[in-house]
Amino acid sequence: MSKNKLNIGIIGCGGIANQKHLPSLAKVSHLGEMTAFCDIVEERAIKAAQEYGTKNAKVYTDYKELLQDDAIDVVHVLTPNLQHSFITVDALEAGKHVMCEKPMAINSKEAQDMIDAANRTGKKLTIGYQNRFRDDSQVLYKASRAGEFGDVYFAKAHAIRRRGVPTWGVFLDVEQQGGGPLIDIGTHALDLTLWCMDNYKPQSVTGSVFHKLANKHEGNLFGPWDVDTFGVEDSAFGFIKMQNGATIILECSWALNTTDVREAMTTLCGTEGGAEMKGNPSADGGELVFNSTKYGKLVETKPATGGGIAYFDTSAEDPGVLEARQWLECIINDTEPLVKPEQAFVVTQILEAIYTSAKTGKTIEFTEEKLSTSTSYSINV
Repeated sequence: MSKNKLNIGIIGCGGIANQKHLPSLAKVSHLGEMTAFCDIVEERAIKAAQEYGTKNAKVYTDYKELLQDDAIDVVHVLTPNLQHSFITVDALEAGKHVMCEKPMAINSKEAQDMIDAANRTGKKLTIGYQNRFRDDSQVLYKASRAGEFGDVYFAKAHAIRRRGVPTWGVFLDVEQQGGGPLIDIGTHALDLTLWCMDNYKPQSVTGSVFHKLANKHEGNLFGPWDVDTFGVEDSAFGFIKMQNGATIILECSWALNTTDVREAMTTLCGTEGGAEMKGNPSADGGELVFNSTKYGKLVETKPATGGGIAYFDTSAEDPGVLEARQWLECIINDTEPLVKPEQAFVVTQILEAIYTSAKTGKTIEFTEEKLSTSTSYSINV
């Protein structure tokens, strides 16, 4: 693509837009400008346009009208989960590149529709897994790819909050979101784990989903919630076996009686060593600990993070900014985004399998099928 500066359309001007995407895009305005904003609540779109848009930024309440603007090159889909797939497909068909916030979709069929549309139109598609851009994530990924841990055969994907139930928007609406902490924050932990392992071939999934603490909102970080509207799980767990025998335990909660709180982190265990993410990456950069044996002793090392990140200079440290920059640059330079839709597709399939396993009480087996667009896995109960 020869264009040096992109025109960006924003669909959905709620929490995730204002918390991550809009301020991040504003910091890379030399690559793209926000020229259009859409939200079903017009006041939200107007406010976003005034704070982050160009002088003549347009405001819409119907996303299809925004997509009719031929001047828009790329669209960010930042709506509730239920709307991710069909808006993304429509945007791709309208000739726009698409950044869709996580999770990719509420089920694997809708996620596959998104991949098919991207392949059919030739437009780029990526999913908002910004935790890959953290410094500790980049270091762990490079160490794993370099063989530092040998054969990684066991991992844990951590997404545990003690009391961190979001009380705004539609987070507690199972129809709009497709689920609770599993699809909301579990998706980040699983994506990070699969990416660091470079393993996207699941064989079977067994899941447990709990609705235990909906009426116990004392001490919640975001204040009390409406018990009558708490329609999603408060915690979920998955036992995931990959085709090569590697095993992953996914643990996630918005509310759980535990002090072992970790979110968007992973633990890797291999034949030559292991690594564990600790601390609070969003607050202090977190802590990454490698473990191995040396000179007949058990050894732990802590790599110094905060230095250079692959593909980027060090002027911007926030993962959201790095995500936005890499995404816009891959459009301008016609390169691949760091987060490929085929990878996010497997995350969606595993999350769906955990929900299905919990509902049926059975282990979900995956059968590999070669499709024209990607390698998929059909779920056999």
